[in-house]
Amino acid sequence: MGHASPIQLPDDSSDEQTAWPQNEGVAAQLSCKANVFQMLNNRIVIPEAGGSSPLSHPFLVKSHASRPRVPTVKKLMPDIDSRNDFYLGREHDLASGQTAGEPLLYKSSQLTTHAVCVGMTGSGKTGLCLSLLEEAALDGVPAICIDPKGDLGNLLLGFPELKPTDFRPWVDESVAQRKGVSPDELAAQTAEMWKNGLASWGQEPERIARYNDSVERLIFTPGASHGLPMTVLKNFNAPPAALREDHDAFRQRVSSAVSGLLALLGIDADPVRSREHIFLSTVLTKAWEQGQDLGIAEMIREIQEPPFEEVGVMQLETFYPKKERTKLAMDLNNLLASPSFAGWMTGQPLDVQQLFYREDGKPRHSIISIAHLDDAQRMFFVTILLNEVLAWMRTQPGTGNLRALLYMDEVFGYFPPTKNPPSKEPMLTLLKQARAFGLGCVLATQNPVDLDYKGLSNAGTWFLGRLQTERDKLRVMEGLEGASAQAGSSFDKQQMERTLAGVGSRVFLMNNVHEDLPRVFHTRWAMSYLAGPLSRGQIKGLMDPVRGRFVEKVSEAKSQESRKGKPDKESTAESADEAAAVPVAVPPKEVATVDPRKLQAARVELSKRESELVLSLLTWPASLITLFFKLISLAMSIAQKRATARKQDAAWSAASKVPTELVKPAAKWSAWREAYTAHAEIAQQGTVSAPLLPLKAWLILGVELLLLFFLLLVVGYAVKTLLAAVVASAPAVAPPPTP
Repeated sequence: MGHASPIQLPDDSSDEQTAWPQNEGVAAQLSCKANVFQMLNNRIVIPEAGGSSPLSHPFLVKSHASRPRVPTVKKLMPDIDSRNDFYLGREHDLASGQTAGEPLLYKSSQLTTHAVCVGMTGSGKTGLCLSLLEEAALDGVPAICIDPKGDLGNLLLGFPELKPTDFRPWVDESVAQRKGVSPDELAAQTAEMWKNGLASWGQEPERIARYNDSVERLIFTPGASHGLPMTVLKNFNAPPAALREDHDAFRQRVSSAVSGLLALLGIDADPVRSREHIFLSTVLTKAWEQGQDLGIAEMIREIQEPPFEEVGVMQLETFYPKKERTKLAMDLNNLLASPSFAGWMTGQPLDVQQLFYREDGKPRHSIISIAHLDDAQRMFFVTILLNEVLAWMRTQPGTGNLRALLYMDEVFGYFPPTKNPPSKEPMLTLLKQARAFGLGCVLATQNPVDLDYKGLSNAGTWFLGRLQTERDKLRVMEGLEGASAQAGSSFDKQQMERTLAGVGSRVFLMNNVHEDLPRVFHTRWAMSYLAGPLSRGQIKGLMDPVRGRFVEKVSEAKSQESRKGKPDKESTAESADEAAAVPVAVPPKEVATVDPRKLQAARVELSKRESELVLSLLTWPASLITLFFKLISLAMSIAQKRATARKQDAAWSAASKVPTELVKPAAKWSAWREAYTAHAEIAQQGTVSAPLLPLKAWLILGVELLLLFFLLLVVGYAVKTLLAAVVASAPAVAPPPTP
């Protein structure tokens, strides 16, 4: 029987296709099977002579001995959109430098044992972490993302239509100029590159659309208004009763809150030895044990007049005298009155439930940008946020699934190996306890030396990119060894070092305690456009469309708070009817309520105006002193016949500044009196006339008058001495000769 022509079997990969001769009957049989294989989206491969199929589950065709070798079929490709699987990239062979076609899927439930991502600048760490957050969004997993650098705002730049106009506002015009193209041309090139990049990784535009619809993404900016402003002043309120009953958790909450506040004041306080830390912890403990909320303003008053007389076994005045407590209260008051702190007074309250979910239950990815804050403010905020996440976590039921994510983009400085900053204890508690509640923590850094790897032994997954120095590699090995020991799995240090030495850009080693062996993979193309750190203006533009909703919510909350305690019209009418039936001679007097927010704002304004008045009183004598010395210098130059036009101009310039400096205290005094009156009205103290000057101003004026008196004495003495010297040096006048 003759042989048919070779049959080409379907193959959608880059592997070489194989053909072989068949008789007509066998050809028809294999053709039918090939159609089935094509429907299964597989391919048929013929193994080489003496070899075995590289595929794990071959479909075999029964044949007699004269038939050619049996073809095998590749297993079904994993679905990158399967729920509870995160598509992070494709497996990569370091020896050949080739990336496989099969996707690498990471079980989302394994994130409950937390993850660490380490890689130097340019390793692709940001792209990998954004891809992980994109996958969490597709699965409807909410996340709080702490963003110290400003990169995470890129998560809002998902463009399903991939049009050049979508990319145009985000391309760097300096890059276009360097390339010799217009910004519009660069946007078109970028759109085409993103379209091709996504397609090469099996991601269609519909996937981006689903990503955009899965979660609400917001950017919060604590202490600033270019994003959605956020205030943390309410987070010194008493914690829930459940947390107060957990003595260890309650003690940690108090300690972290005090440490964060003292860090904001620039005080590096030891919780065991620092007098400030122990005293403030006692103040907070006494208030919170009674369920009493304690804001910054109330804390200042509690510092001056604490509701206790002993600390430990020592008398309060011995442990912390009132004079020194007043200084601490002044430091806190100056912080509260500082213009740089004014941004912390307004915005959304820090509510973890609202950061994770919208009111209608839709999950959120809340990006908290802290790039605009200084180091002390960052530590203060991160400490409070971690404590709030801990409190929220303890109210949740246990689960083995991934309920929510806490991601921090650059953990450098917040979890160091030796020091104990305020943020370290709550972060360590999360790494130890969050697994039981389904909260996964993902920490990323490009400074592996600065991490506490003993604490990170609780992390089950390590994503390791290219590292810069041998010291970095040694510290990472230490962390991997600790994590493997914690999980009870084996660890081949030499093999790990060899593998880690071979990774390049966008190639990562994944060491997962839930798997037997480490895996090397190439990260996928991010759906979000990676525009780099966003500017304040760009963040503002992204949040302006939703800003109105949050402003309305804050205004509504203020309105409800101001109406708190006031009866509505119906209840008032009912009360009036009831009162008419009772012979009461005098109706009850209506007591007006004080809006605490307005009162706090008025207090801050008054303190600010007082500081400005004091500063003006301190600076105006300097202009007089400057003028005095300029005139003395000019007079001496004239006497020595060395006067120059430059010295004359300097004297006239100093003289012209005096009236301006003299007017400033009067203007500041007027503004202070207005602020004093406004504060009295809001505090409902009646018509209170402001005093002539605040106490600080009187003290400064007294000191200045005393100094002026001594200055006049010195000047008078100098003039007298100078005149005496002139008279003594003058030649004696001979008496006229007698006739």
